Amino acid sequence: MQQLRSLTLILAGLAMLGPFSIDTYLPSFASIARDFQVDPVLVQQTLSAYLACFATMMLFHGTLSDSFGRRPVIMASLGVYTLASAGAALAPSLGWLIAFRALQGLSAGAGTVVGRAMIRDRLSGAHAQKMLSDVTVVFAVAPAVAPVLGGWMEVWFGWRSVFAFLCLLGLLMTLACWRALAESLPQERRQPFHARQILGNYGLVLQHPRFLLLVFALALASIGYFVYIASAPHFVIDVLHLTETSFAWLFIPVVIGLVGGAGMAGRLAHHWSPVRLITLGYVLVGLSAAANLLYASIFPAQVPWAVLPLLLYTFGVSVASPSIMVLTLNVFPAMRGLAASMQAFFQTLMYAAVSALVAPLVAQSALRLAAFVFMTAAASVVCIVIAMRMGHEHG
Repeated sequence: MQQLRSLTLILAGLAMLGPFSIDTYLPSFASIARDFQVDPVLVQQTLSAYLACFATMMLFHGTLSDSFGRRPVIMASLGVYTLASAGAALAPSLGWLIAFRALQGLSAGAGTVVGRAMIRDRLSGAHAQKMLSDVTVVFAVAPAVAPVLGGWMEVWFGWRSVFAFLCLLGLLMTLACWRALAESLPQERRQPFHARQILGNYGLVLQHPRFLLLVFALALASIGYFVYIASAPHFVIDVLHLTETSFAWLFIPVVIGLVGGAGMAGRLAHHWSPVRLITLGYVLVGLSAAANLLYASIFPAQVPWAVLPLLLYTFGVSVASPSIMVLTLNVFPAMRGLAASMQAFFQTLMYAAVSALVAPLVAQSALRLAAFVFMTAAASVVCIVIAMRMGHEHG
């Protein structure tokens, strides 16, 4: 039991690297633009470059861990992440900052992908769902803490202190994994590292309709709240008319929803079926998306009303997501690392597209944000309904 608790904390810490790498420096966008004397829109590309590389490398973290083991992949990625964070803190120009952000993106996702595979290596069924929920509860605090912490570091020490902090976080996680993270994939269960076979496995996954529907269902639901995170500098300051130290108004409801939903999913995992949990989650997602659109259509955006629907939305996503993840990984039980990679890749690729293409178009309008959330929630419902029907047909 103590080993599982330690594993939960370590995997949650590794998963926190992603939210911290995205959210901590959001309050510093204007400061970075002033320091490098560039248009603030160009600073958005530091986030887009990070997410694009994060998504691309998601394809390989799990596959590499299937062949070489979970622990070596995590340790190597932590070393790269720590060095990239130090480079970002010392970046002499926006170009160099974008380059180091890309390097951060290449390395930050290993803990998330490989962590999911490690959970399924050790646990199955409701036990796996509960640990996934517990990991979510712990790491979901990051999106609330990160921008608030980043805002104060920006005010006190400037934007470079944010990346110095991320470097320190990388060092601490490296030490924790070195001391306490045990390998979960024994040598005899590893996949041979043959390029042709690996490419064939990717093709097999990409041709499986139920797997893809489950992946896109979760990704579409998740970008419904991520669009607010990507739009946070404009939404908080320009739409809600708050200050650089007021990002908690947006992020605390998101985190309360994520933590509360994950906690409920963990408690119900041994009593409710995955289908029942997914249904509950999507009912909450649909109600909150509709309420958000209705409010934005009638009233000017003000706290707390403009952010409260996000609490219910993230609660619903968090209730449903552990069950969706387990069902997705169960489609390919012999290639869980690769399946986790593909799941994370598509989700993060959509995050990158939202950050680069959607956020600049909707960030200045509460109504446009709410309309985008409603459309992605509806698309997610369609995907999950079809996927569940396919599961019954093949069951």
